[in-house]
Amino acid sequence: MPNSSSRSLPPVFVCLHFLGGSTHEWADVSGRLNGDARCLALDLPGFGEAADDTGYGVAAMADAVIEQIRAEELERWFLVGHSMGAKVALAVARRVEDGEAGLLGLAGLVLLAGSPPSPEPMEEERRQAMIAWIGSDPDTRHAEAKSFIANNVGAPLPPAKMRSAVADVLKAAPAAWTAWLETGSREDWCHRIGVLRTPALIVSGSEDADLGPAAQTCLMAPHLAHHRLVVLEGAKHLLPMERSEAVAALLAGEAMAAMPAMPTAPPIPDAYRALIASPRVNHRLREALAERGRPDDPAYQPVALDAVELAILRAVVDRVLPQQGPARIDIAARIDARLARDDSDGWRFAALPPDRDAYRAGLRSLDGEACARRQCRFLSLDGATRDEILAAAAGRELAGTGLDAEQMALWFEDLRADVVQIALAHPATLARIGFSGIGAGGDREPEGFRQFGIDRREPWEPAAPDKAAR
Repeated sequence: MPNSSSRSLPPVFVCLHFLGGSTHEWADVSGRLNGDARCLALDLPGFGEAADDTGYGVAAMADAVIEQIRAEELERWFLVGHSMGAKVALAVARRVEDGEAGLLGLAGLVLLAGSPPSPEPMEEERRQAMIAWIGSDPDTRHAEAKSFIANNVGAPLPPAKMRSAVADVLKAAPAAWTAWLETGSREDWCHRIGVLRTPALIVSGSEDADLGPAAQTCLMAPHLAHHRLVVLEGAKHLLPMERSEAVAALLAGEAMAAMPAMPTAPPIPDAYRALIASPRVNHRLREALAERGRPDDPAYQPVALDAVELAILRAVVDRVLPQQGPARIDIAARIDARLARDDSDGWRFAALPPDRDAYRAGLRSLDGEACARRQCRFLSLDGATRDEILAAAAGRELAGTGLDAEQMALWFEDLRADVVQIALAHPATLARIGFSGIGAGGDREPEGFRQFGIDRREPWEPAAPDKAAR
């Protein structure tokens, strides 16, 4: 992240194009920035002026982008990726966050109709048709390139812009075009990207069939700890060309956006903090409570699950045990950490596979059921429909992917127990319910209780917040 002094510098937007695009697609966007920022548009290997360059995989493209960024010695810059370019931008951002040399100053990500870290959703018939025509005779290629551009905009482009876009498609190396469709778009970077903490803006067209709002919500957003989604109504896929004014305005807004706030943990009342710090609590329990009370990292990197599975688990946890306010316990991340440590209470239902396998299968099953019922992913569903699917799982009515209906019910029972256990173990929860059992004995000898009976408290016992207010 840039330091505070670098925020006064004019930003540089490093812009990466879509499949078949080039630096030309950013011309209107750059012109609308009015000199307040610089648009550094790059040609990816196999496209535009780099049509003769090789290295068509996501990693190779990221290498090419990083080489050019290093050469520019940028101080404050944003990565802007469109479609194919967004997947490359994510790979670059991961390397930045991993501390790779020469890449300081990344201030944010802007992902336009982005290809996600997971394999890109695309009908196989259309994929094969696109592969077939790129190597056809010139007349066929020109007609198909024109159709490709026309089908990816919500309204016809001006003639000059249309000619430029078609020329870019025709200039692309057929090998690069084919490699992206056959391999690059299918590469699975979910675990490698994990969750990025760089602030991100996701932009999609409401009429984009493959990479519209639903795909961005379900496949892109889970990989971004700090993000917001903007939907351009009536737009399709080629946003920098069909909505250049809106895209330029969004870029300018991102350049001035405030950094995301640091996360906060649920507050622990002073009286309960004093009890935790007192000699009545042994040091091992005190350390455990301190660990449980720390704020969760919004960019927690899942280990047992992938980022999309973690996002689904967070959505399930929100239905099982809703939390109010911005200060929350990231119960899903804590479950993932436990699964990664293989740390459990020592038992499980005999009918279930090991916990990590059961969780992954259960979450995939919920996602599959959402597709079967509503033709969309679980993360796109509203709360009521999520509840319907969870009720079906609890009622032994949902046979999933790798788990039968009985196993799904047992897994969901385990999940609910895990959620409640983690929530109740948090010191803020213990304070809220007035649990003072933590003060039963210090390091030297048990202190015990002397007052027994309803509403009778020891002098050292803090009252539960609701009773303290009476």
